[in-house]
Amino acid sequence: MTEKTLLEGKTVLIVDDEPDVLDTLEELLGMCQLTRAGSFEEAKSKLETQSFDLAVLDIMGVDGFSLLDMAQEKGVLAVMLTAHALTPENTIRSYKMGAAYFIPKEKMTDIIDYLNDVLLAVQAKRNYWNTWMERVGQYYDDRFGPEWKDDKSDFWKALAKKDWKMASEVEI
Repeated sequence: MTEKTLLEGKTVLIVDDEPDVLDTLEELLGMCQLTRAGSFEEAKSKLETQSFDLAVLDIMGVDGFSLLDMAQEKGVLAVMLTAHALTPENTIRSYKMGAAYFIPKEKMTDIIDYLNDVLLAVQAKRNYWNTWMERVGQYYDDRFGPEWKDDKSDFWKALAKKDWKMASEVEI
């Protein structure tokens, strides 16, 4: 099974206040049934009235954390895709709020891989973040410097060891 076949026909809500990001996501995720939303209100309405397999949520400009809560209530797997809110703290917050992944916008071209990781985790009944550190850890090292994991080091150690219970229990 190729990674694209896992996404084939999936209903995906894409939310961002930047039209060019939505356009890029449409190009990258052409194998999916996509629904666009450019604002919090529009995304909220779509979450309330439609069913989705996945949601790709920006944080800044569309109140992505509130949308994450709504997606969770509806049973929609949500990944966070952000540029301005890209911090280790928001990564932890996303994990603890139930996001299936946290994606830097600079890595958006790899979104098929990240969504595939999430869907493979669902199939295998594993934690969604199973591959996150391998996929994004080096990017964080480069962006935030070698000490980025020092704050909340218990969380990052647990995530690296795939100790999901311990990671969930770390205070943010």
